[in-house]
Amino acid sequence: MKEKGYKLTYTSKVHIEPMGFYSEKVKSLDELKDGAVIAVPNDATNGARALKLLAKNKLIEVKDGELITKKDITKNPKNIVIKEMNAEQLPTVLKDVDGAVINSNYALTANLNPTKDAIVIESSDSPYVNIIACRENNKDSDKIKALSEAMNSKEVKKFIQDEYKGSIVPAF
Repeated sequence: MKEKGYKLTYTSKVHIEPMGFYSEKVKSLDELKDGAVIAVPNDATNGARALKLLAKNKLIEVKDGELITKKDITKNPKNIVIKEMNAEQLPTVLKDVDGAVINSNYALTANLNPTKDAIVIESSDSPYVNIIACRENNKDSDKIKALSEAMNSKEVKKFIQDEYKGSIVPAF
């Protein structure tokens, strides 16, 4: 984007799709055995989110930073093996690993209910918010303002809450 000279901004926050830890082998994180294999997304942003979720729940400790990787794990008391793979494949490997950190959109597609099936889930104040982005020089256009207003309406908020019941959370 920078190379092409695009200057982007955002006009509003819309929703959060929290990541969760899922397992077909354990019912709580305490049940994870030494050497447990946990699958996480292999892209930079979601991989970092997954590691932060594991760290927040005391399975590992990581260095501070935004785009951390498994190289940034500083403590791993249960010798957890982190297996990186494409995020969309994570629901299909649940039977082959001890657990996986899965984005809500992929969990929902696999008929997993993040609010019921996830053992732990990101909090609703997650910084990973889906936004309406636009070119900086378009942010004040009537069309962008109308889109932002519509997406942040009471009706959209109610729809997200009623339809997704906590699996996707309004961010406004």
